[in-house]
Formats: sequence, structure tokens, C-alpha cells
Amino acid sequence: MTTSDPKKMLKQLEEKPGKKAKYLKHNSPRERKFGESVNKCKMCGRTHAHISKYGLHLCRQCFRLKAIKLGFKKYR
Repeated sequence: MTTSDPKKMLKQLEEKPGKKAKYLKHNSPRERKFGESVNKCKMCGRTHAHISKYGLHLCRQCFRLKAIKLGFKKYR
């Protein structure tokens, strides 16, 4: 019962609920409490170049799209 694809593994474990529960317990991704992967863009889900100031939670690319609607002006 070894396979590289987790979806195939779950399909094989459908008939064995005890083993399926144990597999899901030990192989599911854990919830992150801190670090880079916690801060994600609301629009696209990117983790890099994240702007959380003023409660925006946008990446820089999405911020450029929404900046004028949010009331930000370009400084010269």
C-alpha cells in the first residue's frame, strides 16, 4: 500500500476506516501559527511582499491594483 500520490492512498484506505484516520492524523498539513505562510494576500494568496499595515493584508501587486480605490495617492 505504498504510493507517491496522497489521493491514491486515500482511495485505497476507504475500506479501512481505522487506518485512514491514523493516516489523516499523521499526514495532514498542520495549521501554522506564525511565520511567513501565515500572512497571505486576501486577493491572490501570495505570501511574499505582504503589506499588513493599516490592516490591508495585500501583496504589493494587488495593492497597486487597489491603491486608488483605497484612497492612496502616488508620491512624487
